[in-house]
Amino acid sequence: MKTQRLSMAAATVKFLKNQYIRRDGVEHRLINGVFGIFGHGNVTGFGQALEEFGGRELLYYQPKNEQAMVHTATAYAKSKKRLGALACTTSVGPGATNMVTGAATATINRLPVLLLPGDIFANRIPAPVLQQLEFSHSQDVSVNDCFRPVSKYWDRLNRPEQILTALPEAMRVLSDPAETGAVTIAMPEDVQAESYSYPLNFFEKRVYTVERKRCSPDRLEAASELIRSSRKPLIIAGGGVHYSEACQALQNLIEKTSIPVVVTQAGKGALLDENPACLGAVGVTGNSAANEIAAQADLILVVGSRLSDFTTASKTQFQNEAVRFISINVNSQDAHKHGALPLVGDAKAILEDLSETLNDYNIPDSYRNQVATAKADWESAYEKIVHPETRGGSLFQSEVIRILNEHCDDNSTVVHSAGGIPGDIHKLWKSKDPADYHSEYGYSCMGYEIAGALGVKMADPGRDVYAFLGDGSYLMLNHEIVTSIQEGLKITIVLNDNHGYQCIHGLQRSSGGESFGNEFRHRTSGQMRIEGQIMEIDFCQNAKSLGAVVFKAVDEATLKEALWAAKKEEGTTLIYVPTEAGSNIPSYSWWDVPLSGSSENAEVQSARQAYEEAKRKQRFYY
Repeated sequence: MKTQRLSMAAATVKFLKNQYIRRDGVEHRLINGVFGIFGHGNVTGFGQALEEFGGRELLYYQPKNEQAMVHTATAYAKSKKRLGALACTTSVGPGATNMVTGAATATINRLPVLLLPGDIFANRIPAPVLQQLEFSHSQDVSVNDCFRPVSKYWDRLNRPEQILTALPEAMRVLSDPAETGAVTIAMPEDVQAESYSYPLNFFEKRVYTVERKRCSPDRLEAASELIRSSRKPLIIAGGGVHYSEACQALQNLIEKTSIPVVVTQAGKGALLDENPACLGAVGVTGNSAANEIAAQADLILVVGSRLSDFTTASKTQFQNEAVRFISINVNSQDAHKHGALPLVGDAKAILEDLSETLNDYNIPDSYRNQVATAKADWESAYEKIVHPETRGGSLFQSEVIRILNEHCDDNSTVVHSAGGIPGDIHKLWKSKDPADYHSEYGYSCMGYEIAGALGVKMADPGRDVYAFLGDGSYLMLNHEIVTSIQEGLKITIVLNDNHGYQCIHGLQRSSGGESFGNEFRHRTSGQMRIEGQIMEIDFCQNAKSLGAVVFKAVDEATLKEALWAAKKEEGTTLIYVPTEAGSNIPSYSWWDVPLSGSSENAEVQSARQAYEEAKRKQRFYY
């Protein structure tokens, strides 16, 4: 057997360069680059190997924050529909643990990222080394064990030859749509530099084929019978529709059957809003039309969704006593939720097969009319929300969303994640293209937006990419503005400034609580509460200092001007928009957030009574 003697780190780099993923006969490179911040735990090992052997096949990218680089990699994988990923390398210690939040974000959203944190010495001789956690019950524990619960695959390489089994398994998980998420390979800093004679066939090209698995004919027939016997069927389109590239298959099914469609955050754009059958957002962040029809539906066909509490309104959304569920999902766990008839397999393949079995089926005229009326009623409400008659002087967030939506074309993508924006934009955004809406709402991680926008731009440099976020998220993680400029990857940041964490502030107040801890205010001398004057933070100067071109918009006219001016710029821009602190959008559903059962506050007591009443609507499906 022919071999080549290499350091473990060098062998890892050579291996990663030759990994591919294939679907429908089209090959894609599986690992498309490496983000890395170097320290003593990886600079002389993996860092040196990447410089020597990486080349153009495995480009190095220099992020400014370890959490942010995982968010960028996650957004990249999402935009690539899981047909491509990025790797992230860090030193031992805080550089590694900074990635844990990013790892959870990727795994919860079922998106592939490869994490290669440095680790403490396997030989243990110099222990405790700089940045090492000493765990009194074992010498085989490091901070990298924190990655275990947030990774779909986790391993620690204590010998250089262990990559021969670890790396192929890591690639299997990354390329498997049913298993994918964060994959963590902890790399002790001494082992990275150790050499081994690796078999040459380890570095040969490997292609991992994503099969479009179909469910059994019996399951398909059972699903067809359930749909045919229903009077008010409804489809919930989730992110799996996009990952499977099943948008056209879904549209074909709708054209045959007229079954209405509602969308999750990840499923937005699966059916464009102009389609008469598209009712838009469902659940806690849903609109009146989608939630009205969902409440009455007697059959729910779930396509590619994990049915989070926001989609199910904490299991109060579906109130028909006879409601049944069918679920199409590559992941068996997700397919069985809500006692659904599970159709485990590829969304596109199963939708195509289901369409054939329902060739002569169509929903009743009375139901079609009800769907049309609900959609028309929502359109009327929508116009009032996005064109408010009164305000306090600044734009409402609803207006910013409308103006941005009108500005964006079918080659644009808006990226958002946390705060009040997801709830508002899910209701109000009208998708013109399946890829124009990018939501990270599995983990709803503050700080994802700018880093995520960079990942979308990396995946498709030809798109106009907008990071849409609030001042709270901006303050948490804005460093990748620098990386976007460094790489010549333009993103446009639309920053809504409402002086605090106003989404949670609204929840706090609506639950009977006093205003506490959610607005950015000065502390008045001698006071326990932070309730002095609003802090004036110069976000424009901050963004300028990082290299962005900055515009300020105070009303509809100046926001439109700023958007067009930003579009003409070659580099990253930021549009600063002061907005009203409160929302002008009503809620059309319920979310289970427990309220104190023993408060002395009368308003909290009243809110608790309303909470207990709402909980009575929760259903158990099995």
